Amino acid sequence: MRFQLAWPSHKIPLWGQVMTPEQYLALVTMHGTIMVFFVLTTAPQSGFGNFALPIQIGAADMAFPVLNMLSFWTTFVSFAVMCAAFFVEAGAPIGGWTAYAPLSALGEIAGPGQGMGLNLWVISLFIFCAASLMGALNFIVTTLDLRTRGMSLMRLPLTVWAWFVTAILGLLAFAVLMGACILLLLDRLAGTSFFVPGGLVLGGKPVNHQGGSPLLWQHLFWFFGHPEVYIAILPGMGIVSQILSTFCRKPIFGYRAMVFAILAIAILSCSVWGHHMFISGMNPYTAFVFSILTVSIGVPSAIKTFNWLGTIWRGKVQFATANLFALAFVSLFVTGGITGIFLAQPAVDLPLHDTKFVVAHFHFVMGVAAIFGMFAGTFFWFPKMFGRTMNETLGKIHFWITTAGVYCVFFPMHFMGLAGDPRRYADVTQYKFLATLPPLNHFITIAAFITGAAQLIFLVNVLWSMAKGPRAEINPWRCTTLEWTVPSPPPHDNFGGPPPAVYHGAYEYSVPGVKEDFVLQTDSRVVAGQH
Repeated sequence: MRFQLAWPSHKIPLWGQVMTPEQYLALVTMHGTIMVFFVLTTAPQSGFGNFALPIQIGAADMAFPVLNMLSFWTTFVSFAVMCAAFFVEAGAPIGGWTAYAPLSALGEIAGPGQGMGLNLWVISLFIFCAASLMGALNFIVTTLDLRTRGMSLMRLPLTVWAWFVTAILGLLAFAVLMGACILLLLDRLAGTSFFVPGGLVLGGKPVNHQGGSPLLWQHLFWFFGHPEVYIAILPGMGIVSQILSTFCRKPIFGYRAMVFAILAIAILSCSVWGHHMFISGMNPYTAFVFSILTVSIGVPSAIKTFNWLGTIWRGKVQFATANLFALAFVSLFVTGGITGIFLAQPAVDLPLHDTKFVVAHFHFVMGVAAIFGMFAGTFFWFPKMFGRTMNETLGKIHFWITTAGVYCVFFPMHFMGLAGDPRRYADVTQYKFLATLPPLNHFITIAAFITGAAQLIFLVNVLWSMAKGPRAEINPWRCTTLEWTVPSPPPHDNFGGPPPAVYHGAYEYSVPGVKEDFVLQTDSRVVAGQH
């Protein structure tokens, strides 16, 4: 995709062909779908959460282990069905990851990939929704019912709060998307007209459908789609809170405010879907309401940001790789969040919505920030997962190249968007008003190649450390939470015996009058400070 945008008339290396607009749109569609669902939704929540949540609350396992495994394998089936769309005769769908109707509801007459390719796409999402609902139920029940003695809600690590609230959002949002997928399949295969308007003419021929509403699909999709943004980012917020407190050797600043901010984000995220539809002909008064709600969701996000800064302020900051990624997460989240204030205004969103400005915004705040949260969590919990530590030198090299790279890739897109550069276009060199942008596209593409290559450093670090990394202590970071009280890697039932009892909150660092600068949640000998 980046090569095509930078050199649209050149043959793709190793492929030997010039990419067609339809092939480019298919890549855009599948890139967005795979990243949003199978990376940003799955890894931060199910990947890290399944490992760390039970052990952080003192449980031997998730509440429903069989359902947990069923959720995993159902997700795998969903991914296999999605990948199959690449290999059908007409190719992958071209309608974007949002699959807007009526283009997505008409079948193969709507274009290449809109036949069997889109059928597989919709079926895959339906299966993914089923898997996500199973996982969400498991997370909710585990958090509410399996907390160990003394682990009150206000003693939970913020990671657990983030996974718990994300599961509630998933339960609400994926149920709506599942229903929408059923309706879309009925329109495509059974002749119904939920999303196809009456009187539609395609290729000079009338379409045999009666009076559906394309906007209904947008409402259903974005009622899922905006909570999905926070399904992707909330687990990263929890991981970053945990890491910043640990490596700044300070209690998290404003623990209760952080909890209520997470809850407020979840509640408000279900009421702002309309800002994705400002250009759909929405009534200006309705747009005004959605604009106010969209700006309002910035308040709890700002609370979390200022509390992170308060945690860092005058802390004994340790620049371990995990903490570097956590600090960069805050930077990326703020960068992406500021541009969200622009897009929350309908009058500003109208000219910017279909441009690279939006691409820059959501990649910063949802994509790259969430991935940096995953990097931070990997370096932080790697010693506990595998009993070995990762190489800090390789980690820092990977961090600096990646951080510089993502800013070089996505920050210039703001200026391209302001210049009117449209997204989803395979070749914009034909437009005179964009004649000054090709050098910037070349710069972004080269930066993207370098950033992508830098991920090999991370891969080598992970694989080498799993086999040859130095043996880890039980608690190498001197943390307070329960996972650091058991051997690395943990035994099969996490604690290898009776569950622990909890006497303190999760962030008792630098407690006055204590020999060490931290107090484990299980330490009954110390009366820790009420932070």
